[in-house]
Amino acid sequence: MLTTVAVRGYRSLREIVLPLAQLTVVTGANGTGKSSLYRALRLLADCGRGEVIGSLAREGGLESVLWAGPEHLGRARRTGRVEGTARTGPVSLELGFASDDFGYLVDLGLPQMAGHNSLFALDPEIKREAVFVGRVMRTSSTLVRRTRDYAEASAESGRGFDEMTRSLPAYRSVLAEYAGAHPELGAVRHRLRSWRFYDGFRADAAAPSRLPHVGTRTPVLSDDGADLAAAVQTIIEAGFDDLQRAVADAFDGATVSVAVRDGLFDLQLQQRGMLRPLRAAELSDGTLRFLLWAAALLSPQPPSLMVLNEPETSLHPDLVRPLASLIQAAATQTQVVVVTHSRKMLEFLDTVPVTDADDGSAVEVELYKELGETRVKGLGLLTTPPWDWGKR
Repeated sequence: MLTTVAVRGYRSLREIVLPLAQLTVVTGANGTGKSSLYRALRLLADCGRGEVIGSLAREGGLESVLWAGPEHLGRARRTGRVEGTARTGPVSLELGFASDDFGYLVDLGLPQMAGHNSLFALDPEIKREAVFVGRVMRTSSTLVRRTRDYAEASAESGRGFDEMTRSLPAYRSVLAEYAGAHPELGAVRHRLRSWRFYDGFRADAAAPSRLPHVGTRTPVLSDDGADLAAAVQTIIEAGFDDLQRAVADAFDGATVSVAVRDGLFDLQLQQRGMLRPLRAAELSDGTLRFLLWAAALLSPQPPSLMVLNEPETSLHPDLVRPLASLIQAAATQTQVVVVTHSRKMLEFLDTVPVTDADDGSAVEVELYKELGETRVKGLGLLTTPPWDWGKR
């Protein structure tokens, strides 16, 4: 289980270190940084997929996503005025996590020399990476570390580090290049690649989930929900009763099934009082979205982390309680982070403030803004989880 997520220099997240529970609910007013935290987690996952450089480029490049305020806010907090200061540290975006076993940190910055006449001079570079044991990075607990093109691994003797390479490309992660040679890197890469992110689902007339598709066994619902019918059938054949109970609870005794016509899978919902089931193309937007969330949350192949961004959007208030029950059921099998505006969702998930958390409780992390910086309500110097960023 992840115990800590840390972000420094990304949008409004000047520097934030969050404790995570088995079920963590992130809330706060509009503009407090919830979406930035969600995107930062996606960037971390992209490090495992080897896609972080492209993801930053699609956001407008590194300079577009960096913290735009002053490097230090001490003077601004004393005077109430935000003023520009001379930069003393390098331009960097840093991300990391710690867990019960391994931790990972990556530091991204601007290239010093992209190459003669290169058109990629604005591509960010991976300046540092580290894989470590435990909740805080220390020299003694570091397994693999990388500084620009040089990477080294902890020596088998336990003393010092052995060189891995002096020519690691700045756009390639050590996780991608050496996962096969070092089991610890392979474990971290596999973990990051398994994280799943669901950021709402389309429900318009042309939405992929409304159309029949060729179906194969689908233990994991895709991001766009195109394989909804196959995912539902996989859950049904796996013998999980939670799906039918959730559908019956949400829609007054309705049942969900899958019809196969000419080799194409099509979802259908049988409701009380109806002479025939309704196909996915006929379902209301809210009904279809609920079924998509149910298929995602009841996956027969749970990941190590599932992140949901505002799952209550466009759902009738009566569906929030059964959706919360699905989230609680998922949290018994995997670690779940929910980003939400809904107070009802918080009530149904029975959350407690992060400062009052204990083992087994769903934790509420409330974000707020101060001088443009995202902060966590209730966390201070003594209550923030320990974290060490290290240096370039």
